[in-house]
Amino acid sequence: MGIDGAALPFLLLGALAGGFVTGLAGFGTGLAAAGVWFHALEPGTVPPLVALVSVGGQAVASLFVRHAFDRRRAGPYLVGGVLGVPLGVAALAVASPDMLRLAVGLLLVGYTLLSMARRLPSPPPSRAADAAVGLGGGVLGGFAGLSGPLPVIWLRLRGGSADAQRAVYQPFNLVVLALAAAAMAVAGAMDLAALTAAAICLPVALAAAWTGARLYRRIDAALFHRIVTGLLCLSGLVLIAEAV
Repeated sequence: MGIDGAALPFLLLGALAGGFVTGLAGFGTGLAAAGVWFHALEPGTVPPLVALVSVGGQAVASLFVRHAFDRRRAGPYLVGGVLGVPLGVAALAVASPDMLRLAVGLLLVGYTLLSMARRLPSPPPSRAADAAVGLGGGVLGGFAGLSGPLPVIWLRLRGGSADAQRAVYQPFNLVVLALAAAAMAVAGAMDLAALTAAAICLPVALAAAWTGARLYRRIDAALFHRIVTGLLCLSGLVLIAEAV
């Protein structure tokens, strides 16, 4: 199905859901929107559309946590992420997407089940470990647009306020997904269909991200962490279902 009148409701619904979830939780555009967009677009159009809309949603949502941004804390993640994106793009030629989806899905579901069953130990501070997590997120971002899960899990294990965690993983996602979008453009994936769909979706996604971010400011920390845990688990289940 092309971008016509029948596709328009799917495009707008996906943009609304993806933008709102990104504003509320700080990640999850692809989780909320991709399944809807696959009903309206050719499969090859969806990944670049997810990348473009994700960048817009992350930019808006980051405005609400900019007061907590700490360059020193975020630096190792960003350096690792920048180095990881080209590795992830290169891995596209040799690795199996289904095996990656299955592995990441099992990781997400396993983490959420363990975190709900008991309190997991907090790892000691380590800038090298932070950079390694950023590298892994960059590889996953360049390979499949999955930049968020590893930093989100790691930062939750490290602890701290919701604002402090989001002030690291949102700029990280913004940078990694922008680089992934640029890599897709160089590879020729940013065709006219993707750009046209993005022009339609972005205004809705930006407004929805703003609404979701404003709601985030009104909820307490416990509810926010339950929302993030639920999204991580749902994301893992979706990835497992796609792989099998």
